[in-house]
Amino acid sequence: MNDVLSAMMVSQGLLPSGSLLDSLIHISKEVDSMEKLPFVHTRNVSSMIRRVKILSSLFEEMQEAGTPLPPSSILCLTELFSVIRRVKVLIQDCKDGSSLWSLIQLEFISNQFYVLVKEMGRALEILPLSLLNVTSDIREQVELLHKQAKRAELLIDPRELQRREQLKQAMTNNSLQNKKNKGFIDFAKVEEILSSIGLRTPSDYDGEISKLEAEAQNQAGTGGLIIVSNINNLVSLVSYSKSMIFRDGESGRNEEDCKPLSSFLYSKVHDSSSSSQSMTPNVPDEFRCPISLDLMRDPVIVSSGHTYDRTSIAQWINSGHHTCPKSGQRLIHTALIPNYALKSLVQQWCYDNNVPVNEPTTEGNNKKKKNSKEEAIDHISANKAAADAVKMTAEFLVGKLATGSADIQRQAAYELRLLAKTGMVNRSVIAEVGAIPFLVTLLGSQDSRIQEHAVTTLFNLSIFDNNKILIMAAGAVDSIVEVLESGKTMEARENAAASIYSLSMVDELKVQIGGRSRAIPALVGLLKEGTSIGKKDAASALFNLAVYNPNKVSIVKGGAVPMLVELLMDDKAGITDDALAVLALLLGCSEGLEEIRNSRALVPLLIDLMRFGSVKGKENSITLLLGLCKQEGEVVARRLLANPRSIPSLQSLAADGSLRARRKADALLRLLNRCCSQPHQSL
Repeated sequence: MNDVLSAMMVSQGLLPSGSLLDSLIHISKEVDSMEKLPFVHTRNVSSMIRRVKILSSLFEEMQEAGTPLPPSSILCLTELFSVIRRVKVLIQDCKDGSSLWSLIQLEFISNQFYVLVKEMGRALEILPLSLLNVTSDIREQVELLHKQAKRAELLIDPRELQRREQLKQAMTNNSLQNKKNKGFIDFAKVEEILSSIGLRTPSDYDGEISKLEAEAQNQAGTGGLIIVSNINNLVSLVSYSKSMIFRDGESGRNEEDCKPLSSFLYSKVHDSSSSSQSMTPNVPDEFRCPISLDLMRDPVIVSSGHTYDRTSIAQWINSGHHTCPKSGQRLIHTALIPNYALKSLVQQWCYDNNVPVNEPTTEGNNKKKKNSKEEAIDHISANKAAADAVKMTAEFLVGKLATGSADIQRQAAYELRLLAKTGMVNRSVIAEVGAIPFLVTLLGSQDSRIQEHAVTTLFNLSIFDNNKILIMAAGAVDSIVEVLESGKTMEARENAAASIYSLSMVDELKVQIGGRSRAIPALVGLLKEGTSIGKKDAASALFNLAVYNPNKVSIVKGGAVPMLVELLMDDKAGITDDALAVLALLLGCSEGLEEIRNSRALVPLLIDLMRFGSVKGKENSITLLLGLCKQEGEVVARRLLANPRSIPSLQSLAADGSLRARRKADALLRLLNRCCSQPHQSL
């Protein structure tokens, strides 16, 4: 049985060749043998390696026992293999990638570790430890690991957070417009920060620059224009810091002999006045424009990620060229994004070397005033530059949705999903450039990731109210319902429910969505099959739809009531308040009342929820009980009176509950009092 399962998982690409335990031990040892930790995310990496080491001991004991694996353990072990493999990749990325970029992306990468810890905990949840032939010591360690993973929180090293803020502050101070510090970077502080993340020798700096440039190349052309700009700013800072912190090495000089200059940086600046003023300083290569080879007075970044002087690249583009001069890569747009960090570094270099900031340094600059129009190209504010960059990025990505291959569409849909995740301006711009119709088309894609990204992007876009009507006008509802019914991944189905919830906030759209015969049954289906998040989104969508009275009957006929009552009894579902709110609304139609009345388990549940529920839960529990008593009279009232917990709970709420709860508790107590005063009739 186990061999068949392992072979099947190998064929599906879930495991490499070999037995399941062999594969787990091998991948765990690979993680455990990662001796040299990265300089950033050290705590996350070391904690993760410690967890994997505990699991490695478990796998080894299981293998040494030589007993067949319980069938119930196969799924857990397979999931653990997947998690550990991703742990290995993430740690390797931290080790091989740029330390500075890891520092800038502190929260994002820390969250990746957090997600993996949680997934490890979920996998251990289904591990049948009692059926495994392992020692009590290992069993206790794994149980402790499971408990720690369940209550794990996002781990961000405060020291690394402080380093990043210091780095940002150093870059912020790097401006001649700051009159107080006269434009000086505190290179002693920069050196300290860079040293703390492993940059201590010139070759370390060169390696970091290469890694940053590789990252910029990966981001270029994929819509990450602002990201490319940020990475290039870091490249400029590291390059200039290297030239200022280390002396020029003599021929054959060992790297260890290169001494930092931070101790006498400022004295060198002041001593420059005594040097020959006629000497033309050597312009650092990183400050020269690749086209003119002159000092870049106004550096800008093009879509390929390379930096040029504004005037030179503008002349190049205006003469009809549509490629990057340095890489030959075709420019996907001609926006010129100011490289503020490099500009500040150039200005400081000019100040340090007594070079006039606004005067040319070589004869090549006599072309700079050839055309007055060229001098004004793209002189825009930082905010407008960012907004324009978002628009150009969105236009580019929409073009890829329309004409790209499946791989390109998948990437473009993912980037639009990220772009639409934050900011109402982004959501407005994406809709403005025509993305919605293409996203609706992709909902029917056979590629599960494309479908998932498309429906999630539509949900993100629908948060902006103006987009709700545009999404409906594009005929999205039927396609969203189809994804909700039979989406290729559970995440796609759940985000389809979230989309319906968002769209149904508009009264007009409640009518349109409720009128689709498949929409409500699909939401009820997700109540049964979804994760906690999916169930919550489905219940929220049903609540919105139930506000429109004609939809209540459809929700009842769709089988929602018994499903909602069942969820009230499921503590793990975590949607008690949402389920109660929908039931309270459904009480307003005769069909709903009939279904709720027939649920014999509901009244005892409501009595308990009056005592232990949330504020909203208590209010809706009383609403349901009061409604049932009014409609059913003595039948429900006597069931309440027969329960010894009901009257004390009602009295407590009448005294200390919320305003709504007090009002309804008083009404229900008066009703029960009248019932007590009347002669009992036989049931």
